[in-house]
Amino acid sequence: MARVLGIGGVFFKSPSPKATCEWYKRVLGFEVTEWGGVSFPPLTLGETVWSPFKADTTHFAPSTADLMINFVVDDLDGVLAHAAAEGVEPLEVKDDPFGRFGWLLDPDGMKIELWQPKA
Repeated sequence: MARVLGIGGVFFKSPSPKATCEWYKRVLGFEVTEWGGVSFPPLTLGETVWSPFKADTTHFAPSTADLMINFVVDDLDGVLAHAAAEGVEPLEVKDDPFGRFGWLLDPDGMKIELWQPKA
């Protein structure tokens, strides 16, 4: 049977795509291409997760967006230190059985989850 192999991309609307791309370049080090997106190589750490949440979840707060993006990172403290140097402080950082997590809000108000999986 034919089947889905994984997540092929994350696409979302932004009031200012160029400014949003610049923020991701500056704060998270994204290498944004000329076509306006980023192509990540296959993961060597962690996994890609698909998970719907209940409509009344508060897990995405303080964002009011219906979407939260999780990015796998190799050094959560390093990524958060770079973000702080760019004026972006984490909403929260916590240890979890799955690894370490930190959360930021992007310039469009979308909550970004940063995940450093356990080795």
